[in-house]
Amino acid sequence: MTNSELLPEQSTATSSAFPSTSPDEMLSRLRQAEQAIRQCLVTVEPTPTETQVPAGQLELSVVMPCLNEADTLAICINKAHRAMKEQGIHGEIVVADNGSTDGSIEIAQELGARVVHVKEKGYGNALRGGIEASRGQYVIMGDADDSYDFLEIPKFVGKLRAGHELAQGCRLPSGGGTVLPGAMPKSHRWLGNPMFSFMVRKMFDAPIHDVYCGLRGFTRSLYDRLNLRSPGMEFATEMIIKSSLFKVDIAEVPTTLHPDGRKTHAPHLRTVRDGWRTLRFFLMYSPRWLYLVPGLGLMLMGLLGYALALPGISLFGATLDAHTLLAASLAVLLGSQLLQFAVFAKTFAISEGLVPPDRKLSRYLSVMTLERCLLGGVIAVVAGGGLMISAVSQWSAVSFGALDYATTMRWVIPGVTLIALGCQTIFSSFFVSILRMARNK
Repeated sequence: MTNSELLPEQSTATSSAFPSTSPDEMLSRLRQAEQAIRQCLVTVEPTPTETQVPAGQLELSVVMPCLNEADTLAICINKAHRAMKEQGIHGEIVVADNGSTDGSIEIAQELGARVVHVKEKGYGNALRGGIEASRGQYVIMGDADDSYDFLEIPKFVGKLRAGHELAQGCRLPSGGGTVLPGAMPKSHRWLGNPMFSFMVRKMFDAPIHDVYCGLRGFTRSLYDRLNLRSPGMEFATEMIIKSSLFKVDIAEVPTTLHPDGRKTHAPHLRTVRDGWRTLRFFLMYSPRWLYLVPGLGLMLMGLLGYALALPGISLFGATLDAHTLLAASLAVLLGSQLLQFAVFAKTFAISEGLVPPDRKLSRYLSVMTLERCLLGGVIAVVAGGGLMISAVSQWSAVSFGALDYATTMRWVIPGVTLIALGCQTIFSSFFVSILRMARNK
């Protein structure tokens, strides 16, 4: 196109804008301007939002928990927009705001994200609020601190499209991930994260290498089934544990962890506090490791002590006598109590839907019925009472005078222990039956 082809008004306007520019130079500048405009649109143009897409037609919802993330929120939203646009993913961005006062809400709205206000404080509460308000078939969650690269969204969507229900990110090299220099404290990188990741693999058979990675994708139907309850940082861990317990199809996605982009405040994570909360959560979800294994260990120690102390065996020059019996009885009683707690906790967790039904527990309870346990408890109490009566009889034989305690205590200690075990068995059996009532309805 030449100047002579322009209308008079256009020619005048163009001449004033480019007073000494040749037609070729003018076209070149126009093309450059067009390219700049297109680049801006790729960066900030929002994908379809709530007002643009009818409910139920979104493939993906990207959920970002937010508490005063004005430093980095725009970067994360723009990357998520760009990833979905370039890959043709029909989705939305949901910012689950937990009470921001630094302008994060306004930033999210300006960039086309949908803001969900969550009043209940906590990482888990914010994510639950955002996920429950999402409308996508798939959900990808990730922190808004620019430590995760939302341009990696297509990798997670690909795993979900392939049929996996949970696509768990992994930042550690053991799972193919990358931790950039300065992105993770050394205590987390070399101690905390590997240790807890090892524990979750051993305790729950979770096929993952990075339990703390917050960038992950999952189907909305999986989230609805899991019934996650944690209000704080344990939310992400609970998702992995329950998915493993319910035998969900989990895929691990290598990802890169970048240095936190915040400038105005420190990270929300607290090493000691959140580490303890993770360990506490692991134990609460694993009655086997919290109660069963220690209980069996104590019972075996106690029975071994009885086997050595009752006949008065000498070991390494020491004669095991009444004091050994006392210690052995303590181990037996504590072990018995822990085993009962294991049954209580597992029964309650199954009745509440926290863990799936357990075949071993079902077989145990089918054999150890209330009536059989009551009978066993009564037998233990009677046997213990018989030993106590025998001890009193020995005392009576010496006109209730001085006794040979080394001999008498061999009757008294087992007698007291049996009575205590019998009473525990009787009352704990009723308690288990009460816990099972809701599940048997």
